[in-house]
Amino acid sequence: MQDRLQSWSSVVTVVIAEANQLNCQLVESVFRPKRTRVEVLASAIGSQQALALVKEREPDVAIISAQLEYGPLDGLQILRELRSLQLKTRPILLLGSRERELVIDAFRCGARGVVFRDETPETLTKSIHAVHRGQVWANSQHLGYLLDVLSQMPVRLRDAQGIELLSKREGEVVRLVSEGLTNRAISVELGLSEHTVRNYLFRIFDKLGVSTRVELVLYCFQARQPRSQNGRSEGPNGNNGSNGA
Repeated sequence: MQDRLQSWSSVVTVVIAEANQLNCQLVESVFRPKRTRVEVLASAIGSQQALALVKEREPDVAIISAQLEYGPLDGLQILRELRSLQLKTRPILLLGSRERELVIDAFRCGARGVVFRDETPETLTKSIHAVHRGQVWANSQHLGYLLDVLSQMPVRLRDAQGIELLSKREGEVVRLVSEGLTNRAISVELGLSEHTVRNYLFRIFDKLGVSTRVELVLYCFQARQPRSQNGRSEGPNGNNGSNGA
């Protein structure tokens, strides 16, 4: 692990948002060894201070606790606001629970990864570098949660002017990817060769600005996930509910 940490070529800047000073110091302590290649620019206690710091410093990554001063889901509001600002900062949400709905909400609100509080410091460091490189930090179970929700929703992606981003065939490929099908299974379903399916995927990646199937799923999920009035995700009945081509 040490050799791998030392192999990262660039230092990643981060801002930490936690519920109290003790938690801030605990997270900061993870990155004191220089081999982590992570520089803490600042720490914030609470959502308003965190938003102000992220807008001012624009770190590469923001490490945000789900629970801040106003409750256990306060961190989700920061994710939503950061997403609306369209900054270069990529957020990771720290979760104390593996509850399915919390994981879904985290990605729906704009998280690029989730890390749980009982995971190792090395895992947190790896997630930061992965997210900084443009990857999504999600294991197969988390991805399965998103696929379950996405499979119940139509995949129709539009730009700000309401124009369809994908052709009908590209939309069909995305729908089958969101159902968890492999390239071979997609080729059988659509009567295409695997080579043609790969070409479709590369065109889709290029149009949407993603580079892996995981990022594609997350893109579609964040674009199509419905929202309830209280900000939590909704299931098919309205109830609160890896990589490469």
